[in-house]
Amino acid sequence: MLVGVMLMSVSISQETLESFSDFLGSKGLRMTDQRKGVFEALFKQPVHFTAEQLLKDAQSLDETVSRATVYRCLPLMVESGIIRKIDVGQENKYYALNGTSETFKAQVICSDCDRIHDVDAPFMEWYGKTVSEKLGLQVKDQRLQVQAECPEFRKKGNCTQACHS
Repeated sequence: MLVGVMLMSVSISQETLESFSDFLGSKGLRMTDQRKGVFEALFKQPVHFTAEQLLKDAQSLDETVSRATVYRCLPLMVESGIIRKIDVGQENKYYALNGTSETFKAQVICSDCDRIHDVDAPFMEWYGKTVSEKLGLQVKDQRLQVQAECPEFRKKGNCTQACHS
């Protein structure tokens, strides 16, 4: 199972909560206590998290939060732009908060340490835009993922660098 490398140090801003609440309103939905619990639990997640991790933390804030609520909230949070979905080609889908970084992030996935590392890749944003414009298209989404092996893990059976990203 893949795990996030570091915990998010993002505080819940009233503006972000209001923005998400407005987004829900535009969809004919309201900010229920359970949705607010899911929203608040987002900010307790490691950098990369699964729906099950979010469910556990949401239930610790509000025991009435159900699995169905979390699974219905995730696509809404992706669509609103608060989080992004990261498909690493495994059974679980991962999510990450959309930060304020102005640099495109690529994921390097260690097949030995089972960790996802976000790496600045500003050239990818330029490349996607350039290629799309040549075809007369607009970029909707793009991602770069690299599968890598850890020589230290292969040699020693553990990796001291896996915790640093």
